[in-house]
Amino acid sequence: MTPPSNTCHPSLVFRPAQERFHSANNWLESWHSFSFAGHHDPNWMGFGPLRVINVDTISAGRGFGMHSHHDMEIITVMIEGELQHQDSAKNHSVIQAGDVQRMSAGTGIMHSEINQSEQTCRLLQIWIEPSQQGLEPAYEQRTIALTDQEWIPVLDPNNSEAMAIARPIQLWRLRLAQGKSIQLPKLAYPKAWIQMINGAISISGGTAASPSNLCQGDGLGFHPTQAKMSQIHSSSNQTDLLLFGLS
Repeated sequence: MTPPSNTCHPSLVFRPAQERFHSANNWLESWHSFSFAGHHDPNWMGFGPLRVINVDTISAGRGFGMHSHHDMEIITVMIEGELQHQDSAKNHSVIQAGDVQRMSAGTGIMHSEINQSEQTCRLLQIWIEPSQQGLEPAYEQRTIALTDQEWIPVLDPNNSEAMAIARPIQLWRLRLAQGKSIQLPKLAYPKAWIQMINGAISISGGTAASPSNLCQGDGLGFHPTQAKMSQIHSSSNQTDLLLFGLS
């Protein structure tokens, strides 16, 4: 079954890839799951504390110059290529494919993100509202060892193998070979969101209203105790996705 657009169900929010907001210029192409910059729709302001999921493709030698943020948890997941980060707290690093960066903007921070390589790069930038405003800015970056057919913890305040932000959430990344299935991990929080990076999946269990197929760029928000989805099955040899547990 192909999931319908604008699924309206108390326990489900479906965001088809082709219905996301789109921005493009001569060096940047960006797809926005929620309202962002010049795109505004009161029906798509986020999901729980999840405010932004942007998929950005940045040309070689280009990027975002110094700009400011405050009171937001900003997570960058590098998919392809690399990006050079520099900020007003004197952090300077190169974020490469497989790396995850988390930045707590707190009381205010300036940063730049420049693709100084000779190839385009692709990344997800995610914004999450912190539990408390006015915190001290913070920065961390890790290389996440991606193993096929295993949920890899990226963010989790109760897991020493993962990073934590200024809000109790869980985030996993999953790569799943074609024809393989995996159970959803234990979700500790009342809301969840699946964001497809590459490939395609089907989902078993759930209610009759649950979309059963998700493809690259699709997003699905759900309430685990109501939706009752149990298992993910890969129908593509390049399946790659993120799963959020949201407080």
